[in-house]
Amino acid sequence: MTSKMALRLQRSASGTRASRGFTLIELLVSMTVLGILAAIAVPSFNEAFLSNRLASFSNSFIASAQLARSEAIKRNAVVKMCRSSNGTSCATAGGWQQGWIIFSDNGAGGNADNGTVDSDETRISYQQALSTEYSFTGNNYSIAFQPSGLVASTVSLNLCRLAPSAGSQERTIGVGTTGRVSVSTTRTGICS
Repeated sequence: MTSKMALRLQRSASGTRASRGFTLIELLVSMTVLGILAAIAVPSFNEAFLSNRLASFSNSFIASAQLARSEAIKRNAVVKMCRSSNGTSCATAGGWQQGWIIFSDNGAGGNADNGTVDSDETRISYQQALSTEYSFTGNNYSIAFQPSGLVASTVSLNLCRLAPSAGSQERTIGVGTTGRVSVSTTRTGICS
């Protein structure tokens, strides 16, 4: 009985027409559907990529500010965080996207306000420049954390994408007078 079934299967298999693949019309329809799906997915992917980059950059700044605050408390000394493109001196022009340094005045009579990390000051950390496609600006070029962890005035910074075009979202980073750092997402689509 099994040989009869095998014979029937063999006859039915030989009697069917072999598959020849896709026709030109089927291929064009498939390519059109694929193109439509790609057009829908690419903007969503770009938004996710932008969101991840902004989160990464803002998290780096938050971590640095928290480090500066904790070092000020631990050392019982003023610890400053300022914009820096070279890692040795504070910059008075440009934005925070050029990078920043954290340093402490060790109390040996140095001038922490002269913009250069002197021999009596200790550089704690240096953050290299962010991507040139991003703008990271604010109302302060430096932040001084007191030994109590407080800062003299609030700080507000705006992080956004400049190029190739302004992104549809931004991050606003704030440092309150208590030294606490916060971040919020805005969606103005404007970057300057």
